[in-house]
Amino acid sequence: MLQPVRRQSVLLCVVLFALLAVSMSPGDAPTLWKIYNNAINETYSKHAIVEPDGTTFVSSGDIDMEWLRDSSAVLLAYIDQARTKPEIRSMLRGAIERQGRYIEIDPYANAFTADYHVGERKFEVDSLLYPIRLAYEYWRVTGDTSAFTPAMRKTYALVLRVLRDEQHHATRSHYRSASLLGGDDGMPFGYTGMIWTGFRPSDDPAQFPYNIPQNMMAVVELEHLSAIEKQVYHDERLAEEAWGLSVQVHDAIERYGIVFVPHYGRIYAYEVDGLGHANLMDDANVPSLLSAPYIGYLDVHDSIYQATRRFVLSPNDPYYYQGKDAAGIGSAHTPRGYVWPLSLIVEALTSIDPAEKARVLRYLANSDTGSHVLHESFDPNDPAHFTRADFAWPNAMFTELSMPQSGA
Repeated sequence: MLQPVRRQSVLLCVVLFALLAVSMSPGDAPTLWKIYNNAINETYSKHAIVEPDGTTFVSSGDIDMEWLRDSSAVLLAYIDQARTKPEIRSMLRGAIERQGRYIEIDPYANAFTADYHVGERKFEVDSLLYPIRLAYEYWRVTGDTSAFTPAMRKTYALVLRVLRDEQHHATRSHYRSASLLGGDDGMPFGYTGMIWTGFRPSDDPAQFPYNIPQNMMAVVELEHLSAIEKQVYHDERLAEEAWGLSVQVHDAIERYGIVFVPHYGRIYAYEVDGLGHANLMDDANVPSLLSAPYIGYLDVHDSIYQATRRFVLSPNDPYYYQGKDAAGIGSAHTPRGYVWPLSLIVEALTSIDPAEKARVLRYLANSDTGSHVLHESFDPNDPAHFTRADFAWPNAMFTELSMPQSGA
């Protein structure tokens, strides 16, 4: 198990300054610092394990498996430290290599065991995208190309092939699952140019197979993959293919993924089927509609995003819940009425309103039950009722929230 990293007091200063700047209750600052204090070392010292083969296995917390999505998301919080800390670089390179091996075993699986067996085979587009995001950000920040091995080059070609196959799911895909809504073949759909998915980022079956947030993330990560292919591997053909697929998916989102809703105007749907049906909601798991600026799809000031934001942060979103201690987006994955700290963090990360950021920080402080960790979800009327005592993802993202933001 890896040793704890040195705590960075500058991040504490950022959090406390933000609290003081918006005149929050002074009692919230110590609670948030304690949450941060636990979070900054949690993944590195508790969940990231260097295996005998030299790769890094990253569990999601209290489930001893590695999700491609979750492991990438929690490690993103350590990218900046990789500039100066060789041990962090080694951890990240080991994680990138292991993820590549997992994808080669089965690109349709979303979770794996430490001994390289498939843990869950739910095809979620974001499970192939998050490893690209992690590797790209590692390269962008450090300039280190050593993670881009010949084996990873094969992995990226496989990812691109699967995404293209799932863009043409009806004619090219062999993926089937008894867990899909509608049976092994899933729900009916029409071709749109977006990438078909069986499951949401929550691991729950999709109501309609074109998940807009996952496709938004695909637009961004395919651009990143194009840059890797062009600048690292010098493969112009795959670079052009990745870029072309990104453009096609973007155009399809803007054509099929936007609906008009009275009192809100034009907003992004959460899911569509290409047959005229749309599911209007958001889910706490990232990628989400709320996270669109965070994942890099659009600018936080975009008018359609702001309209979408108003919708998903309102009672019109069936998964938006309010209580005396918090209000925010939950998920079908957890009990009805439970708010996810993950969605609260994303709300703060994408907010342009200091008062909203302060309110969300207060909700996060209210969710603390004395353990000073963020849970998967909690009852906003009684935070002592929660799911998953050990869930690495929101804690890692809380450290991102505590860092100076260059975007939203």
